[in-house]
Amino acid sequence: MRAVIAAVVLVAVAGCAAPGVAPAPPPMSSARPPGAPPPAAIGTADWPTYHHDNARTGVADQLAPLGTLRAAWQTKLDGAVYGQPLVIGDRVIAATEHNTVYALAAADGHVLWSASLGQPMNGSDLPCGDIDPLGITGTPAYDQATGLVFVVAETQGGRHTLAGVDLASGAVGLRRALPPPQGDEIAHQQRSALTVLDGWVYVAYGGLFGDCANYIGAVVAAPTTGTGPLRSYAVPTPREGGIWAPGGGAVGNGRLFYAVGNGESTQDYDHSDSVLALAPQLNLADSFSPAQWMADNAADLDLGSASPAVVGDRVLTVGKRGVGYLLDAARLGGIGGQLTRTPICQAFGGPAVAGSTVYIPCTDSTRAVDLEPTGGLRVRWTASVPADGSPVVGGGAIWVTDTDHGILYALDPTTGTPRQQIAVGDLPKFASPTLADTHAYLGTNTGVTAIAVR
Repeated sequence: MRAVIAAVVLVAVAGCAAPGVAPAPPPMSSARPPGAPPPAAIGTADWPTYHHDNARTGVADQLAPLGTLRAAWQTKLDGAVYGQPLVIGDRVIAATEHNTVYALAAADGHVLWSASLGQPMNGSDLPCGDIDPLGITGTPAYDQATGLVFVVAETQGGRHTLAGVDLASGAVGLRRALPPPQGDEIAHQQRSALTVLDGWVYVAYGGLFGDCANYIGAVVAAPTTGTGPLRSYAVPTPREGGIWAPGGGAVGNGRLFYAVGNGESTQDYDHSDSVLALAPQLNLADSFSPAQWMADNAADLDLGSASPAVVGDRVLTVGKRGVGYLLDAARLGGIGGQLTRTPICQAFGGPAVAGSTVYIPCTDSTRAVDLEPTGGLRVRWTASVPADGSPVVGGGAIWVTDTDHGILYALDPTTGTPRQQIAVGDLPKFASPTLADTHAYLGTNTGVTAIAVR
């Protein structure tokens, strides 16, 4: 009898919610139905996560050599596509700020399926921010073990929900509430790319544009099978410390490296303005902060604006102050413990890594930064055009956007001068192209644009 009464009470409590706010969705199993085909394996020409791989290199080795750029197709969707499109086989996956996930045919852009994940947040209902409406912002990630595309949708009431959408059919095979562990949920924005790693999907949280209300940067992880306890880590700051750079966690040396924004403290060290190395269990393994972290916090000149770049056994991080810090990936160095530092640029977005060269997304234009054999950093070139998006590499070129004017450039990797350029439409901030086979794909403020590279 006690068990029956307890079950009734639990059901009643689960069904309660504040007026006008939908109850949190229950977990759903991602088990595939009997007779369903096996999940699509990731091919060599596919792009299953932000900047191609969990190290966030942004390198597409299989892209066709650069020829003459031309518009292949444009598909209008129900909202802006802030995240990088994914490409798995013959499908392009895009997620919109109206909380819809689409599969488009790579050949001509027609819609194969769409999945709606609920009403997005109206900008007028948020404490601040610059995206209206606010739905799915972070780049999705594909898991070939389950065949699911993972996204985080923000819906009415400021709730954040992790969803797994079947690549083959568009069916929502997993859905569970994924609130940040501390602060007010409505004050958090999920902008960083998701990471699928060893049966878990990792999700980072920052704040809304304007740094308003009570948010605390965090990473939450859920099993890709849908059920089971969550893992979480919250930056130990009284407020802020957002993890919002578009690339999210860069995986290297068995850890996830995240860039963290300024925290509220300017006296007691709070692991803000930092690069954090988190173990897969989401315990803090290591950290780095500049020696002047207090001044960075006070002046909003932190490292949180650009994802770290993993370069072999090194990590390069560049933020709003414009200084590049080279770190030992095995021992980040704590406060002021960098291997070397050098002025580079104010960086916003996600870098790309090819060999020992890092392509940095700077506010004025992309820079190529070499890690020299002697251990130093050298800025080899600055692009001659205002290419301020997040760069990627393939087909013998560096691909980067001018987000203000809606232009995609193919830069010469030796000099940074344009080899080709083409208009691609109205772009969101930090737009970064996806490179696959013979095309570049871009999320725009109206949908997806495909550019033939030859």
